[in-house]
Amino acid sequence: MIDPDLLSRLRQQDIAPRKMLIGKDWCPSSTGETIEVISPIDGRPLTTIARGSARDIDAAVAAARRCFEAGTWSRRAPAERKKVLLRLADLLEQNAQELAVLGIRDNGTEVGMALKAEPLGAAATFRYYAEAIDKVYGEIAPTASSALGLIHREPVGVVGAIVPWNMPLMIGAWKLAPALAQGNSVVLKPAEAASLSLLRLAELALEAGLPEGALNVVTGAGAVVGEALATHMDVEVLAFTGSNVVGRRLLEYAARSNLKRVYLELGGKSPNIVFADAPDLEIAAKAAANAIFRNSGQVCVAGSRLLVESSIRDSFLDRLVEITAKLRVGDPLDAQNDIGAVISEQQLSQNLGHIARAVNEGGELLFGGERLLQETGGFYQRPAIVTGITPNMALAREEVFGPVLAVMSFDSEAEAVALANATEYGLAAGVWTRDLSRAHRMVRSVRAGLVHVNTYGGSDLTVPLGGHGQSGNGHDKSLHALDKYTNLKSAWIQL
Repeated sequence: MIDPDLLSRLRQQDIAPRKMLIGKDWCPSSTGETIEVISPIDGRPLTTIARGSARDIDAAVAAARRCFEAGTWSRRAPAERKKVLLRLADLLEQNAQELAVLGIRDNGTEVGMALKAEPLGAAATFRYYAEAIDKVYGEIAPTASSALGLIHREPVGVVGAIVPWNMPLMIGAWKLAPALAQGNSVVLKPAEAASLSLLRLAELALEAGLPEGALNVVTGAGAVVGEALATHMDVEVLAFTGSNVVGRRLLEYAARSNLKRVYLELGGKSPNIVFADAPDLEIAAKAAANAIFRNSGQVCVAGSRLLVESSIRDSFLDRLVEITAKLRVGDPLDAQNDIGAVISEQQLSQNLGHIARAVNEGGELLFGGERLLQETGGFYQRPAIVTGITPNMALAREEVFGPVLAVMSFDSEAEAVALANATEYGLAAGVWTRDLSRAHRMVRSVRAGLVHVNTYGGSDLTVPLGGHGQSGNGHDKSLHALDKYTNLKSAWIQL
């Protein structure tokens, strides 16, 4: 539950300049430079973070390596690592409102969503992987009786993690929790636009008993700190969530350095497909709005392409417009608002540019799409619904990462599949139908790592999240995430 009085106090709290965590020390950048943190709520400076350098990455990787080789974490008994991560989960829950407000002031996510998805989601993730530590076994190979084949799971060593600004705590936990659970040391690079909540998480990790060097956090520009981490010869695995452009660059950096394993979650252009026989079109319309407009569309699995069967197109869009018009856009720390702020003025400008281009290419702006509350200094946009979109238009192909919905219609199941798969991405999808056979056919036919049926969003930690095509590789969430941070070692013993 949200405590209004605590919320009010936290939003007024001054935020001291933030340093980086390297080993056990909170350090300024080696250059002494800082980055000003601008709040999307009102466009005003919040605080500063350290502008890290390649030298800082070297120091952080060295601290991580010392910790790993010393065995203070990597060789600690699984049950003991479990206790530390469970304590961290407890601390995240105990400080949930503080963490949520800190993150909201940094990136503008509406408070209801931020509280649940960020600190509470991160706590659940740490608890899930803590509980998994002493329940994941090695294997005995089915050999002849004259030999014994053992398959051991070992930590890889030093893991680099680069996470985005839209859900930094939740996505950060998806990478940190399984990596730490397996006994690795981690160097974390938060997005320069949203580092504050992850720096606080690092403080809580030390309080929980994580040994020095097991988690290091270096803030700064991606072109400097991110490149230094990705090209470092002593980092074995790199896990990244972010843009396709940066993901490609990280693969190049891995090839230029030590061929480190690189796992990428690169977003998508996810189709949400509504058939005329959907169980409840009102629920489907509400879900369609939520799928693209929550967090101002700044969600990797956002249902940014709405595919509606032609026979219900007009009535469904009437419902959708009515629902969207009731969504309140404004101060994300006001629990009465449904949608908060866009992360930056630059992102807002890009969103509006995508809408203008779609209209120029022949689309029709059915609803919204304008900047709101400019007098506050913040970055707000009314959700946009654009119809008349065809597969060759930019709005059907390019990820906007904003509250902009591209609408298309179809006449047959085969056409729906063709439209859904007319993209280089393949992260998520939604299918609405009461026909069980059709639902299974669509799950098999639509190229996506996650296909929702008669819902959109809400999958928990028990199932993996990963992309097909240019949405990336590897998986966050579920026990499958452990594979990214594990080396298999076989022992062949002659008896």
